Amino acid sequence: MGTRRRGRELALQMLYQYELAGTPPEEISTSLEELQQAPAAAQEFALELVRGVVANLEAIDARIAAQADNWRLDRMAAVDRNVLRLALFELLFQRDTPPAVVIDEAVEIAKRFGSEKSGQFVNGVLDGALHRHAASGA
Repeated sequence: MGTRRRGRELALQMLYQYELAGTPPEEISTSLEELQQAPAAAQEFALELVRGVVANLEAIDARIAAQADNWRLDRMAAVDRNVLRLALFELLFQRDTPPAVVIDEAVEIAKRFGSEKSGQFVNGVLDGALHRHAASGA
């Protein structure tokens, strides 16, 4: 598994814990054993993603809500919601990874940590959000 994939998976775990318990990312980073055991580059990438998602949560959630027509954010599975948040942060704010790679990574992580249909759901929302973003010229 690559460093960035590992970082994304760790970021997902951190966001899940952040959402569930409201624990600040810095506190999670010192208590998550898997994060402490990961290579330094994966740790740094995970923290960068989590900080970015938390800092831009309102804008990211608005994009998810706009794209997931029949799904309220609070009705989505927590894993799916947080995978979407991570991927949208990368797509909208980082842009150093090609969109196809970000979406593929998100789908694979959703399949691994989510339900049987998580991969399809994440793919559909991200693909639609990417097309909507491109059409808006942003």
